[in-house]
Amino acid sequence: MVSKADRLKTTIGDLCMASPVIIASGVWPYDEKMWNSDLLEGVGAVCTKAVTTRPRIGNPGIRLWETPSGMLNSIGLQNTGVESFLRDYLPGLSNVELPFILNVAAESEEDIISTLSSLEQVSDRIPCVELNISCPNVDDGGMLWGKLPEGAEKAVGTARSVWKGPLWVKLTPQAFDIAEIGVAAQEAGADALVASNTWLGMDIDIIRSEPVFQRTFAGLSGPAVFPLALRVVWELCSAVSIPVIGCGGVTSARDCLAMIMAGATAVETGTALLTDLNSPLKICRGIEEFLDSRSFEFLKDIRGIARKRA
Repeated sequence: MVSKADRLKTTIGDLCMASPVIIASGVWPYDEKMWNSDLLEGVGAVCTKAVTTRPRIGNPGIRLWETPSGMLNSIGLQNTGVESFLRDYLPGLSNVELPFILNVAAESEEDIISTLSSLEQVSDRIPCVELNISCPNVDDGGMLWGKLPEGAEKAVGTARSVWKGPLWVKLTPQAFDIAEIGVAAQEAGADALVASNTWLGMDIDIIRSEPVFQRTFAGLSGPAVFPLALRVVWELCSAVSIPVIGCGGVTSARDCLAMIMAGATAVETGTALLTDLNSPLKICRGIEEFLDSRSFEFLKDIRGIARKRA
């Protein structure tokens, strides 16, 4: 009999997770009660909210807007800065058994060095950093790093000059050639790739006769982008040898299974949690039911299986 604890186990480098389901950055609050509760049943790891060198107040105006089969957001990386994270939040996270992934965003090379230098001093307490070169809702840095191979190489190389621990890189689907970006990030020192962040979109408030968001464009997430995200995962898995974490519209066991069959090692889910906090547990149960129905023992047995039949 296969142990339930081992069946969905997923390993990315030295990070071992009980399930392949990771909560994406920007969703889970730092509230200690949320980190030590049965709400995290079925979750393999949690990505923190983005951390930047200096505090950011985020974008003005409307920040969330529901769309058919999805959601637009323009948060703008609101956070209290790396010093506040180390002082106010890291002590609480250090007491959590579930591994966390620290999402880091930067506007410049100097910011990457500054933020990661501060984190390197406590690297024994941080399981992994997710370098965000993909945020569409800020003017500087953000997805500009990830649109061209040269930018990705510079951002990841700069991070690697400081941060010696596990490093994931979150890519933008706005890249001109996502495979080239992935290869550049891998060669610069990335241990894994997250594919990907939100797609640029917009909406117009027809009552006010103007764009919903003050920045006009915002990031689209949710089920509407899943087929696009799956294509990005497929292309990256064809180009790189490091693990790929599928992200974008994952809301069900079927979505997770498709990502894994395309070659992903794990998935990140975010928008689904806004309507159902138990979605990670439901995803895991659905995966186990599928494995039973197809006589597979472990989730790893189906990784990349669709590629062999393409």
